[in-house]
Amino acid sequence: MTDSTVDPATIEAYRETEYRVSGEDGFVLRVGERSSPLMDVYQRCGAHCGAYLTACNPGSVMLAPKVNRQRQAALMKDLQQLGYPVMPGIGLHPSNGWPAEPSALVLGIPLEDARALGACHGQNAILWMGADAVPELVMLR
Repeated sequence: MTDSTVDPATIEAYRETEYRVSGEDGFVLRVGERSSPLMDVYQRCGAHCGAYLTACNPGSVMLAPKVNRQRQAALMKDLQQLGYPVMPGIGLHPSNGWPAEPSALVLGIPLEDARALGACHGQNAILWMGADAVPELVMLR
């Protein structure tokens, strides 16, 4: 892991979080675990990479649900303008009580674009998946 200014307990919570992708054939992404369902999505969409992004609770500071909805809508607008295929989801820690965060699996987005969007929307980290479909935590701070 690269050096980060983010509290180690927060980083550990990110690693433990379930990054759920919605839809008829929904699935869960976990840091460090290869995802066969993600590989299937890659094949269907012709993608070789992806990122899991949210605009909610920037810097891991909990905001009101209404504010988070507005922030997530702004991220979705950015993604629509960029033209990347998106699948909705939620990030949910299995046990710490942090509220579920609306999120998006963004297919085909280059790592640098994903990093830039995460930083633009105030995030500490993003989830990145290369061609191997193994999600990795990429710290932005």
